[in-house]
Amino acid sequence: MTRQIQVIAVSGGKGGVGKSNVAINLSVALAEGGARVVLLDADFGLANVDVLLGLKASNTIEQVLDGQCTLEEVLLDGPAGIKIIPASSGTRRLSMLSSLEHAGLIRAFSDIANQLDVLVIDTAAGISDSVVNFLSAAHEVVMVVCNEPSSITDAYALIKLLSRDFGRSRFRILANMVADEQEGRQLFDSLNQVCGQFLDVGLIYAGAVPFDTKLRDSVRQQTAVVLAAPSSISARALRDFAKQAKRWPLPAKAEGHLVFFVEQLLAASSRSGGALANSK
Repeated sequence: MTRQIQVIAVSGGKGGVGKSNVAINLSVALAEGGARVVLLDADFGLANVDVLLGLKASNTIEQVLDGQCTLEEVLLDGPAGIKIIPASSGTRRLSMLSSLEHAGLIRAFSDIANQLDVLVIDTAAGISDSVVNFLSAAHEVVMVVCNEPSSITDAYALIKLLSRDFGRSRFRILANMVADEQEGRQLFDSLNQVCGQFLDVGLIYAGAVPFDTKLRDSVRQQTAVVLAAPSSISARALRDFAKQAKRWPLPAKAEGHLVFFVEQLLAASSRSGGALANSK
C-alpha cells in the first residue's frame, strides 16, 4: 500500500538567510510532534547540516552514488529522533549531478520509505539546476527571506524561474531574522506585491522568526534552538511554523510516495538546463 509522504523543500534564493537553521528546527519540531522525519542536506557544494548539529559523517551521498553503501547506512541519528542524510562538502561532482545520478540518489529513498512521514530538503543557495530540480519536485516549497533587498530580489528570481519554466504556482514565504511579526508581514507584502504584478503565482505567508541571540547561541552549541532554548522567541516562532506545516494538506494520492518524487525530479532535471540558460 502506497503511503503518503510529505516532501518539504526549504530554500531562499541567496545565502545567509538562515534556511539551514529553519530546515533543522522544522525537522526537530515536527519530530517532537510525533512525525518520522528525514532531513536531506541537498547543498552539494557547501554541505553543513551535520556540522551545524555537531555530527560526524563517515559516509555521505557520494558513497551511495558510487554504490559503496546504501542510503540507510548513510543515515545519521539527529536530535529528537530525526534522521539526517549528509552531503559531501566541496565535492565538485555532487555540485553537477547528472539526471541519472539524481535518479539513483532519490530512488534510494525507496529503501527507507517505510521509515519516514516527512522528508525535509535543505537546498543550496542560488538557482543552480540542482536547487531548481529539488524545488520543482517537492510538494511544498518554503522560501526563507530576510529584510535585505538582495534577499527579496533573489527570492523573486527563483520564484519567477520555477513559475515560468516548471509550472509551480504556490510558494510559502517565511520571514527570518526580523524585528517582529509586523516586519515579517511587511516583508511578505513587499514580495507578494511584486510577484502579483508580474507573475501568476500564489504566495502564502508562513510566519516570521524574530532575530534572537538565543538562536545564534544554539548555532555555537551545534544544536537546534527549539531544544536549546525552547522558550526563546525564535524557538516559539519556529515551533508555530512546524505546527502550521503539520496542518498542510498531504499530497494527492498519486503524489504521496517517493517514486512520484523521483519522476518529478527526473522531469525537472531534463528541463533545467534550458530553463537556466533562458534565465540568464
